[in-house]
Amino acid sequence: MSNLLFYADIFLRYIKFATNFFGSCILSIRVKRLHEVSFTKLDPLPCVTTYALITLPLKAPCVLPYIHYITMKLSKFNFTLPSKLIATHPSEHRGDARLMVVHKETGKIEHKTFNDLVDYLQEDDMVVLNDTKVLPAKLYGSKDQTVAEIEVFLLRELESTEHLWDTLVEPARKIRVGNKLSFGENDELVAEVLDNTTSRGRTLKFLFNGTTQELYDIVERFGRMPLPEQIKRPYEPIDQERLQTIFAKHIGAVVPPASGLHVTPHLLKRLELKGVHAAAVTLHISLNAVKNIEVEDLAKYKLGAELLNISEETVLAVNKALGAKKRICAIGSATATALENSVSVAGNLKTFNDWTSKLILPPHNFKICNALVTNFHLPESLPLVAVSAFLGYEMTKEMYQVAIKEKYKFFIYGDAMLII
Repeated sequence: MSNLLFYADIFLRYIKFATNFFGSCILSIRVKRLHEVSFTKLDPLPCVTTYALITLPLKAPCVLPYIHYITMKLSKFNFTLPSKLIATHPSEHRGDARLMVVHKETGKIEHKTFNDLVDYLQEDDMVVLNDTKVLPAKLYGSKDQTVAEIEVFLLRELESTEHLWDTLVEPARKIRVGNKLSFGENDELVAEVLDNTTSRGRTLKFLFNGTTQELYDIVERFGRMPLPEQIKRPYEPIDQERLQTIFAKHIGAVVPPASGLHVTPHLLKRLELKGVHAAAVTLHISLNAVKNIEVEDLAKYKLGAELLNISEETVLAVNKALGAKKRICAIGSATATALENSVSVAGNLKTFNDWTSKLILPPHNFKICNALVTNFHLPESLPLVAVSAFLGYEMTKEMYQVAIKEKYKFFIYGDAMLII
């Protein structure tokens, strides 16, 4: 019997390790031997209410496990959010947002402002920003030189030499393969529809002889910032400025890194004077961050690819902070996810320059960042799932109820939370 318990203990430890490493959906384990049943509960995991059964035969020389996995349900990330708490406009000034500070180990909550972030970082700590630049991806023009207005939403560049783009179009039923789409008062930019990809999706080829950067320059002249459809109002000129971070550098995103929108030059200078270092990754955030998820089983969700670059300079800075056991604060859940895309076996950050579609589900043992700044997200959204992976499902659920009670604002123009 002692041997069986020894092997069972080893197996339980393995399951706990595997749960943290692979993010599986095991909640607990029961060990059965004849009529005797002992119950061993692992760390609480979200979204599941089942057991993994390990049967130990009376005379078995080793453990013969049977494990049952179940799915992680999207509906577990649903909650009632009053519509009035969805911010429809930015604050009057950057940095005016409220900041809920959550102490992960104790559950202590503090209510601060975003500029108070400096008080929770010390000398040689690090903040990691996402320096992606949002493309003014909404183009308005005409089809085949008619007067009817059409809308094109640029999602991502498929091929730079031929200027091929994946897009969404409206009205989709009237935009067909072979149509020519013109933009600008004097048709300065023209695209041809090459393919139908979905009901609204089209592949466009811009009939343009310049470089990709020159094409971007034209798009920035004619395009509008893509205001998420969850913000129930028309586009306004202020969105052109406030849907862009002050440190935006590399163009390619269609959704801004929301928590980065609160960062001001004054805040960055205060962090610098305190000895806090800053590094950047570039993750071109796609519509994944704001579009509705249409599957209940999150493990089956097909996450669209996003282009990610982690430079050697960032790797050296982050790994130095890791080695010194300093606080590494990711500004945005997308930034935290980006860092987790390229971790070595030893737990260090590696360079990365490729497309990624990594989906982080709770529970997840984050290897790089140990602090996170993130906005309050909408129900059943991917950023909310990522925050739950960092903070823990139950605590995230509790903190969001506090945020609603305290009337924090949600979504891209909303308030933020610091998890330490």
